[in-house]
Amino acid sequence: MENLQYFLSIDNGTQSVRAMVFDSNGQLVAKSKIDIEPYFSDQPGWAEQHADYFWDAVCKACQALWPLLPIPKESIAAVSVTTQRATVVPMGRNGEPLRPAISWLDQRQVDTKPALGALESALMSLVRAKPLVDLMHQQSEANWLAQNEPDLWQQVHKFLLLSGYHNYKLTGQYNDAIASTVGFVPFDYKTQQWANQKDWKWRAMPIRQEMLPEVLPAGSKLGEITAEAAVATGIPAGLPLIASGSDKACEVLGTGCIDNQTGSLSYGSLATLNIASEKYLEAIPFYPAYPGVIPNTFNVEMMVQRGYWMVSWFKKEFGLREEQLAADQGVAPETLFDDLLAQIPAGSQGLMLQPYWSPSNGDGPETRGTIMGFSEEHTRAHLYRAMIEGLTYALREGKELLEKRGGKRIKRLVVSGGGSQSDQVMQITADIFGMTVFRPHTFETSSLGAAIACAVGLGVYPDFNAAVDNMTHDGDSFEPIEANKALYNNLYHQVYKRMYGQLKPSYEAIRAITGP
Repeated sequence: MENLQYFLSIDNGTQSVRAMVFDSNGQLVAKSKIDIEPYFSDQPGWAEQHADYFWDAVCKACQALWPLLPIPKESIAAVSVTTQRATVVPMGRNGEPLRPAISWLDQRQVDTKPALGALESALMSLVRAKPLVDLMHQQSEANWLAQNEPDLWQQVHKFLLLSGYHNYKLTGQYNDAIASTVGFVPFDYKTQQWANQKDWKWRAMPIRQEMLPEVLPAGSKLGEITAEAAVATGIPAGLPLIASGSDKACEVLGTGCIDNQTGSLSYGSLATLNIASEKYLEAIPFYPAYPGVIPNTFNVEMMVQRGYWMVSWFKKEFGLREEQLAADQGVAPETLFDDLLAQIPAGSQGLMLQPYWSPSNGDGPETRGTIMGFSEEHTRAHLYRAMIEGLTYALREGKELLEKRGGKRIKRLVVSGGGSQSDQVMQITADIFGMTVFRPHTFETSSLGAAIACAVGLGVYPDFNAAVDNMTHDGDSFEPIEANKALYNNLYHQVYKRMYGQLKPSYEAIRAITGP
């Protein structure tokens, strides 16, 4: 393409905030990254972080970007924001957060039931949806705030997701993207709008319509960068802010996965497998399909909560040696962690890990992570490889469920996220799934997805399909090693798939004895 245009993507993930500029060919022009603390915890199970801490990181990431940019920043045509999902920010009338944001990692619950009518409760029970309705009520941050901080709740003017908060800080307007709307809020995922006023969701939580932002389809203009935001970030004032979607939704788009036979694997803090669908499809009954960035499409998702967050946990708890050696040798720590994986044969000599540090894929609240098969030859390197293998088994299980529910075989896998940078992880993925896996030309696919939304919104491309064709490209590919494929297949069927059912009674006993 001649006469390249440039787009700024701001990506507030769980463990970092990144500011990137892409051109209209999908090539990364410049990038800055600010590592962040995902949360602090004042009580067991709590996960909170100050919203202005996230905003400060956005400002720092943008200011760090400008010296790295090989083009004048005035060449940037538009901005888009993509963020972690389901992190909520209660706002006062003065436009400031009333308390710390409650992170998607938070596990607090209320112990009440939603105020449904007798007929409505009976109908929910008839279709077996009552447990999910109760769970949504119990896990709703709004319910917790209303019950535990009632004076504060009375002051809430706007109840925003983190994406909506950043959009407000950048434009002064309470607008958000439809594809960013994922959380315990009264949203109708089938129609991709706020729920009808007669919908039970309004009675399951104390949120009122006027407390919510306007939600717009990807490519729409959410506002313009204000003079105040321009000073804080360095972004030129007046630039349009374009709606895109959540980090996962943008990731699916940025990998080029726009049909139901292409799987988008994401090795991020939340490990996921998504397919795009033009039809609403629940992979697990009553668990919604989230909005895709492409308007009127859906992302059908299987997830492993705290997926590659476990890798960060491992590095923190067991990886000090590699961190120090990497600093001494002037190499990235990931290089040495890759060496750990390479030291250990496929199957980790019988060490198996079930990666459910938090419940995933519809498993019950009793679910725990499990490591089994220890013997004297096992080392921390075995544990590391077993962790990667366990995550990949769980995602393979998700793939098989998606195929069963959707009636279509997933023929192509594209892997993104931080974990995809590892050749060893990519090879393990190919071996466990038993199919060729592809790495995109950039692992920063969530930011690329946001840039694609900018390109469509400004009319650089006539539609999302054309933008994806021009802005996403394949990188390296990895073929399964037949011997490893056979070994993993046996371990998957004979051991991994049986673990949860066999261990569930023990999980329930632990929960009964020690509490959640």
